[in-house]
Amino acid sequence: MSFESLGLSAPVLQAVADKGYTTPTPIQEKAIPIVLMGRDVLGCAQTGTGKTASFVLPMIDILSQGRAKARMPRTLILEPTRELAAQVAENFETYGKHNKLNMALLIGGVSFPDQERALERGVDVLIATPGRLLDHFERGGILLNDVKILVIDEADRMLDMGFIPDVERIVATLPAIRQTLFFSATMPPEIKRLADRFLSNPKEVTVSPPASASNTIVQGLIVVPEDDKRDALLALIKSQEVKNAIVFCNRKRDVATLHTVLKKHGVNAGALHGDMSQPARTETLEKFKAGDIQILVASDVAARGLDVQDMSHVFNYDVPFSPEDYVHRIGRTGRAGKTGHSFTLAAPFEGGLIEAIEKLIGTTIPRIEVPGLETATLEAGDGRRRGRGGRGGRPGRSSGGAGAGAGDKPRGPRREPRAPREHREPRPEAHVEVSAGPQAVAEASVAREPRPERAPRERRPEREHAPREHAPREPRAERSAQPPRERQSERRPERRPEPRRDRDDGGPAPKGLGDHVPAFLARQPR
Repeated sequence: MSFESLGLSAPVLQAVADKGYTTPTPIQEKAIPIVLMGRDVLGCAQTGTGKTASFVLPMIDILSQGRAKARMPRTLILEPTRELAAQVAENFETYGKHNKLNMALLIGGVSFPDQERALERGVDVLIATPGRLLDHFERGGILLNDVKILVIDEADRMLDMGFIPDVERIVATLPAIRQTLFFSATMPPEIKRLADRFLSNPKEVTVSPPASASNTIVQGLIVVPEDDKRDALLALIKSQEVKNAIVFCNRKRDVATLHTVLKKHGVNAGALHGDMSQPARTETLEKFKAGDIQILVASDVAARGLDVQDMSHVFNYDVPFSPEDYVHRIGRTGRAGKTGHSFTLAAPFEGGLIEAIEKLIGTTIPRIEVPGLETATLEAGDGRRRGRGGRGGRPGRSSGGAGAGAGDKPRGPRREPRAPREHREPRPEAHVEVSAGPQAVAEASVAREPRPERAPRERRPEREHAPREHAPREPRAERSAQPPRERQSERRPERRPEPRRDRDDGGPAPKGLGDHVPAFLARQPR
């Protein structure tokens, strides 16, 4: 089947031909006619099968008629990461070059004024990440009540990154009558429930088993001790004919460390992770696509949607915690029917993660030995996610997975368990005064005779208070004629406090305490 038989217009067919494509992929062959019919689509296909073009091409034809209004986009495409959003924008520029369509890209790391000016001109296609779109919406810079087509791309990645609540808020602001295209590489139960909520009588399109590796990828697994992973990676890069490759790490700090190590060994490498600024990420990605960078050390931010022509290799320096992420990582190579190679470096304690991956893809990853390095054996695991230094891992390193930060500290030694309560020795009963000396504390455990009771103290006679003498009040007129200070001094005579008496001089006890007065209150100050 050719693209002409799918019902696309002549300008779109010309753009596809200029790109060099003649035969549609299975997902494109099944999805494009359904999108042109105006029906909702639930698409599930593995990465690298052309999902982006399956909704970009028919959307360009649909948008060729009509005109956009200021701050009111006609279509909305939601992407989980900036790189995916930028790549979809590139596809619209490539396939829509013969159509006059306005497009806006709302992602983080770009100034708000530039994005607001693009929205004011009116856009036919709005490509955005959920967080930045909500920022513009809450500021009143965009209206979503004229959206005719909604595309939710990489829905399973949205779920992993915690964007589903934001997506639900966005969908609640859209008109009820719309066309929704829902695409995901995997279809877990949570994604299926979301699809049932967002879609109306959808046509399900599945071209391959969920989360299966492509047959064009030659896989390999190298099991070595954790300390030998760097040497194994360098040996693989030197022994393989690497045109360009991505090295995936689980944590951002490992990306920076490994990038430094590769640069010291003369490897043309770059780094890409989520803590980099958007201009730096864009610049690094452009250099890698242009061939200026041979090896790109990256986190999972580059595991989805990154399309680099003829990528030869993918190296998993760390085994991914999620089996689905393994499929997405190695899917960066072996695209468009070409052969690619993927190698995974695993430590012995990561046996549980490897078992989960092999169970998901339905096959065993071939074991490969690296000359000069000791080959280890995978340990049986319980399938739990662990980082380095976990149970069965290297001692002395901090535990934690992909979310571990740079400030994590290793845990201290574990405390010995306490003895059961019934086996503890009873403590000797002792009553020691706070002011007692060391001798008294040492002899506290010896049984002592009870102290004799003190004789009750005699109640001191209460002091008779003489009645206070008040000066006679002056007439109101004479009193008002005097200055305020003089009037106050004559009105209230000066009172001098009586000298404090010691407890033993027979004076009265402090008021409010009765007969039981502490010694420190009755002591004469020096």
